[in-house]
Amino acid sequence: MASIEQLTCFVIAAETGSFSAAARQLGKVQSAVSTAINNLEIDANVELFDRSSRSPGLTDAGQVLLKSAQTVLHSHHEFNAHAASLSSSNETSLCIAIEQSVASPALITVLEHFSKVFPYITLELLDPGSGDVAELVRSNRADIGLMIEQEYYPQGFSFCGVGHSRVIPVSSPGFPLAQKKQVTRADLMQHRQIVGRSLDPNNQTHERYTVSPQVWLSESPFVILELLIANIGWAFLHEAVVDEKLKLGELVVLDLVYQQVDILQGIDLVWAENRTLGKAGQWLIQQFQSLNFN
Repeated sequence: MASIEQLTCFVIAAETGSFSAAARQLGKVQSAVSTAINNLEIDANVELFDRSSRSPGLTDAGQVLLKSAQTVLHSHHEFNAHAASLSSSNETSLCIAIEQSVASPALITVLEHFSKVFPYITLELLDPGSGDVAELVRSNRADIGLMIEQEYYPQGFSFCGVGHSRVIPVSSPGFPLAQKKQVTRADLMQHRQIVGRSLDPNNQTHERYTVSPQVWLSESPFVILELLIANIGWAFLHEAVVDEKLKLGELVVLDLVYQQVDILQGIDLVWAENRTLGKAGQWLIQQFQSLNFN
């Protein structure tokens, strides 16, 4: 029967793309990872990796069994975390990372309620830029995160969608693009775009909404706001970030002729599935799950 250790080595090796990378992540020697996977293949009577090339790749059977292994590990982590939380007392402190583009008056209502239900717990709030919440949770710097959704979460994350955020193209009223009744993609490409990006140099999700070849990058949407107001460029920003500036007339929405529907990005609640959260952490997760960011 496959052990949790064998399944963990299999999943991490598949996700990282090599036995050596899996060993580094697990804090083991490479031979221990190779042995665990070999024994798993023997027990399962199936070849999981094709070792004919320098970098082992999953076989067809390995691709199918990877999902089953991930499900087993997820259930194992959830069981351990649930059991530990039932036997533990309240935390003395909690850290929540809320991405700067995620904003809602309902968040403040939840935190106000939290202060009354758990008056003696120290709460730390982080406001990272685009794409950095998941890393804070993964590295144990934050216990819970609210962030713009990612296409892929590594093994060990629990997450659920709690709504959507509308992304809109904006500039200052005096910017050349704002003088056009309708803006084409070619128009956008002729002017500098200010793009929000993660502090992680390996995170390239910002490229999804990069249109212009002339680009400035910033991890803070609020820095981008000031650059826009200074007529330095245009940007795609989340509605919650620009709402006040639009009402004040400091920014305007560009009317894109080629964009017929709203750009919506999901908002996810994330936490580490193998980390024990006490009553206060579980309470916050339940409250955040009930929020509606739509």
